Order: sequence, then structure tokens, then C-alpha cells
Amino acid sequence: MTTDTTTLVSFPQSPASRLRLALRGLDAALADQAGALVELRASLSLLRGRVATLEHGLETYRGALHTAAGEVKRAQEEAERLVVTATALDRFAPS
Repeated sequence: MTTDTTTLVSFPQSPASRLRLALRGLDAALADQAGALVELRASLSLLRGRVATLEHGLETYRGALHTAAGEVKRAQEEAERLVVTATALDRFAPS
């Protein structure tokens, strides 16, 4: 012999009971939505912080690239001067 443990919940019959049930459902949905909104705001705040950190890192990287570009330009100019000097000295080298 098996026993059935399923319980049937009857739907409220009176309009006032149905309204109360609907309002409880609405309250639960609004509470869920409020919780989701709190989580969204927290996530957006975290994202804002991460973007600020990224922005700072990119600014630092941009500055390093600018410095490196200046050093490369100076090295290139010095190399060109050395080529001119080497060419001038090459005229005095024994043949």
C-alpha cells in the first residue's frame, strides 16, 4: 500500500482572498526586485572602481610609452651622428 503525500492547495474563491494572494505575490516580487537592485548597484560600484584602476594603469602605460618614444628618438639621432662621424673618419683610414 502506498501513501500519497501530495497536498493540494485550493485557490482562494472570494475576490478579497484572491486580491490578498495577488498582493502577497506582488510584495514578494517587489522585495526580490529591491534585492536585485541592491546587487546591481554594488556591481556597478565595483565596476566603477575597476574601470578607474584600469584608467590609471593606462595613463601610466601611456606615460611610459611617451618616455620610451623620446629615448628612441634620442638614440636614433645619436646613431645618425655616429654614422656621420664614422663616414668622416673613414676618409682618413688607410686604404
